[in-house]
Amino acid sequence: MKDNLIIVGLDIGTTKITTVIGEIGADGAVDIIGEGTVPSEGMKRGAVVNLERTTHAIKQSVAAAERVAGVKVTEAFVGVSGNHIRAITSHGLAAIRRQQEISRADVDRAIENARAVPLDPNLEVIHALPQEYVIDGQEGIKNPVGMHGVRLEVDVHIVSGTSGPLANLRRCATEAGVQVRGFVLQSLASGLSTLDTAEQEQTVVLIDIGGGTTDVGVFKRGNLAHSANIPIGGDHVTADLAQILKIPFDEAERVKRKYGAALPELAETDLTLEITSAGGNVHAISAYELSRVIKPRLAEIFNLVRDEIDGALGPVELVAGSVVITGGGSLLRGTSELARDRFRLPVRVARPRGVGGLTDIVASPTHAT
Repeated sequence: MKDNLIIVGLDIGTTKITTVIGEIGADGAVDIIGEGTVPSEGMKRGAVVNLERTTHAIKQSVAAAERVAGVKVTEAFVGVSGNHIRAITSHGLAAIRRQQEISRADVDRAIENARAVPLDPNLEVIHALPQEYVIDGQEGIKNPVGMHGVRLEVDVHIVSGTSGPLANLRRCATEAGVQVRGFVLQSLASGLSTLDTAEQEQTVVLIDIGGGTTDVGVFKRGNLAHSANIPIGGDHVTADLAQILKIPFDEAERVKRKYGAALPELAETDLTLEITSAGGNVHAISAYELSRVIKPRLAEIFNLVRDEIDGALGPVELVAGSVVITGGGSLLRGTSELARDRFRLPVRVARPRGVGGLTDIVASPTHAT
């Protein structure tokens, strides 16, 4: 694998494992040349619970992507999520000598001072993401290099993960023949792949609804300023249907995707489904009744996201200008309307943007990370 020519992303989720192979052109544009998605086994809420099954699924996913791309994968960036992730924002300061321009070394010094916060020894830093800079009290500076001032300040969003879960992910990838080049927070990856130019100039709440968890990122002018993880995802909606309707999980997932809606009023009113229970009995349920089971769980996810942001940053409708929803859970009909009701902000469902190649395969919210 040639450095800076081929880049590989590995999304190890609760419901699926996806490998995406990208080729970087001379102009910096990325063409997707390979993709492989397989069902995930051995993961729960962003953490490995079965090493052997997870390793096997990674091998299958990577092999499928390699066959399409005609490229051998030896290393990858791996998405991380789950309740073992911790994030704080720390303030850094660097003094600048008079009559001297601010250098890259000065910027690095300010960032390092922000990173010099005591962390639990069991935590491993994944990202140290600088926000906008302040020079002598002047805010909103994106690149201070070459400017003049005597006091350089920066807030840095520090994302870390517990060593154990990260080591388990590394081991699964390594045993599948893939070296982990780096970990990437999934909400950061999703935001970078889906936010459009206008959204990168304002404050946006990104909600990535996965199978086992929901990742939250607040982006201020394109920078990740706050992140969190909600331990509920689309699989919990499916589990509700399976329990209440007394049907197998796979059957519940099928009817959810094909007939479900996040708002009962958007369900097909005259549609009646015949579903087979775990005991083999067949009974009927309307699409409206199906959606009445779905709505409370999705509403709970959005309420928990709102509580998280309200508690950390203040009322969401005052903090943000819009909400972007992505991930597999965003595909359910009516999800954006339900979110609009909960956040009282403009909402859109987002797909990956800014890549070429196999765009028809990866142009889905399920591929955002």
